[in-house]
Amino acid sequence: MTLAEPRDTDRPAGDRTATVAVIGTGAIGRDLVAKIHRSPVLECGLVAGRDPQSAGLHYAAGLGYPTTAGGIEALLAAPEPFDVVFDATNAMSHAEHWRLLEPLGTLLVDLTPSKVGRMVVPTVTGTTPPTGRNVNLISCGGQASIPVAHALAERFDLVYLEVVSTVASESAGRATRLNLDEYVATTQDALTAFSGVRDTKAILNISPAVPPANFRTTIHAVAPGATVEEVRAVVAEAAERVRAHQPGYRVTACTVNGDRIVVALEVTAHSDVLPRYAGNLDIIDSAAIRVAEQYASRPTRPGAAVRTGADR
Repeated sequence: MTLAEPRDTDRPAGDRTATVAVIGTGAIGRDLVAKIHRSPVLECGLVAGRDPQSAGLHYAAGLGYPTTAGGIEALLAAPEPFDVVFDATNAMSHAEHWRLLEPLGTLLVDLTPSKVGRMVVPTVTGTTPPTGRNVNLISCGGQASIPVAHALAERFDLVYLEVVSTVASESAGRATRLNLDEYVATTQDALTAFSGVRDTKAILNISPAVPPANFRTTIHAVAPGATVEEVRAVVAEAAERVRAHQPGYRVTACTVNGDRIVVALEVTAHSDVLPRYAGNLDIIDSAAIRVAEQYASRPTRPGAAVRTGADR
């Protein structure tokens, strides 16, 4: 393990913080570290991977954070449990990570499509910090589509819902490719859970286009009686809520033809480390940080009474 000097911080003394760790040092893990670095309430205590030469470990070390190539075992060996652990590995590994971390009282924020924990979409599930200690962020397509799908379902009687997401090949890492089946199944289940529509479909396309295309998600819905004016108002309001934590989220088209609704969304990354086209990674990381920051604000979370900015 590499223990770097603690980074200097401008956080006012007395501000409450949560100590966090990141498992996984790919593009998602690296962007999480960048976002944690900017957070006023999250303090990175460890970044764990398996490859000591990974770009993610080098990036975290360059910011002054402790790093290790010891994986989950290094987190378990830490002197004190972390308040929050971000799991940026893969769906197959997550169940074992949860088994090991559950006894420690840690909030585990799952960025894989494992569907083990409670499914969360920040603008839909609300701003109250989660009560469960395993939070699943579904998928990038889920985070992009569910705020709009949920809003449409609240206003109209939807009978069909289909979501097609397209990501650039450059932003689809090894874990994404390994978890394609889990991605589809988890996204479909989440669409049903958050909309009440039984007939749902999720599709993920990986585009080899050069230059890489921005992350796009298209929602197809069937809603008898919906008008274009009503649909556009609902979609605009839902999108504005998402932009509070993901400013690159925008509606590029919204049409109604008979009872068929089509909403096209595009997400560009606003990140210190991601290219603009990697909005798929940025939107799920932004949701993860929002969940963790909400959790950090809880006065009753483990360690909240003693872990403050003055103690650091």
